[in-house]
Amino acid sequence: MPKIYEFFGIIISMYWFDTQKHKEPHFHARFQGSEAVFDLSGKCLAGDLGARAARLISEWCDERKQERRSYGCYRSSNS
Repeated sequence: MPKIYEFFGIIISMYWFDTQKHKEPHFHARFQGSEAVFDLSGKCLAGDLGARAARLISEWCDERKQERRSYGCYRSSNS
């Protein structure tokens, strides 16, 4: 899975055509051997990385709202 970002040991990855299980745009996050799926607003769709990692991912998403808007092709209901 292509890694697009890494911070505090959290690896963010995204598949281009990963639409089978999760219909909305999303990314996968891995941390300390666990994996979870998040929408682009930072809401956890599946899995669990723990409260601290989930908070960091949510903050990471908030910091990139403007960047997502400029791309235009990745829209979430909360963007």
